[in-house]
Amino acid sequence: MKKFLMVLMALLLACSAGTLFAQEQQERPAQQQARNAVAALPWQMGPTTVKLGDRASLNVPDGYAFLGPEGSRSLNEILHNPPARVDVYTLAPKSLAWIAFFSYEDIGYVRDDEKLDPDSILQSYREGTDAGNKERRARGWSELNVLGWSAKPEYDAQIKSLAWSILLQDAQTHADVVNYNTRLLGRHGVMDVVVVTAPSRLVTSIDDFKSTLSGFQYAPGESYAEYRPGDRVAEYGLAALITGGALAVAAKKGLFTVIGGFLVAAWKFVLAGFVALGAWFKNLFKKKQQSR
Repeated sequence: MKKFLMVLMALLLACSAGTLFAQEQQERPAQQQARNAVAALPWQMGPTTVKLGDRASLNVPDGYAFLGPEGSRSLNEILHNPPARVDVYTLAPKSLAWIAFFSYEDIGYVRDDEKLDPDSILQSYREGTDAGNKERRARGWSELNVLGWSAKPEYDAQIKSLAWSILLQDAQTHADVVNYNTRLLGRHGVMDVVVVTAPSRLVTSIDDFKSTLSGFQYAPGESYAEYRPGDRVAEYGLAALITGGALAVAAKKGLFTVIGGFLVAAWKFVLAGFVALGAWFKNLFKKKQQSR
């Protein structure tokens, strides 16, 4: 079966930084351990230019930090996330208001002449989520309910970028679950970017994240405009990038158990209160920059 596209879902249990630090002395050992583990990761401080594999590069601005595949794998372990099937790269501001995960899918050239139907796409997502909830129940995990679009799919033909955001809710805690997805189309595949942030910070976080995308660039010969007849073409179009390419293929065959299993494995969980560590993380950045 074709390699599944990685879809990262962020579940953030929002808490205020003030409350967190007021209770710092009473932190659970697991939280203290997570702090130490995050501090030990091999963060690269901006300004710097980094490679995203051999397909693209990214300018990391001043005030932001970057993790390569090894550091990103460790970060995902800290956040109790399932391992990814592809290399993942991490970008975060020193405020830690959001975290962006980059990964490349070598799926071929995706034709962008498809008209998007948000209602149909959302229904497919609901069906996949329902199937995924069966797996979640079997594993003792809380179920997720699809509430609707936080931002409907929008394709920018000029920069060849597809973006959307889906709003879900944890059935047990009633906490909102939101993720912001961007797909940057290239000649031989797609760069997946998923932004993790608290729902209350979504607008400001996405605005900040978008300001960093001007530093993204495909390597020579890899841009969408450099397509040549004879290049491998993806089996699916824009709509399937939202639900996952392999999911679209499975859906055509009625394999919603496959879809459900994929969604369960793909959703990521972020340590409660992690994004609220911004003030502490700023000090970490400052120390690392002074040691350069």
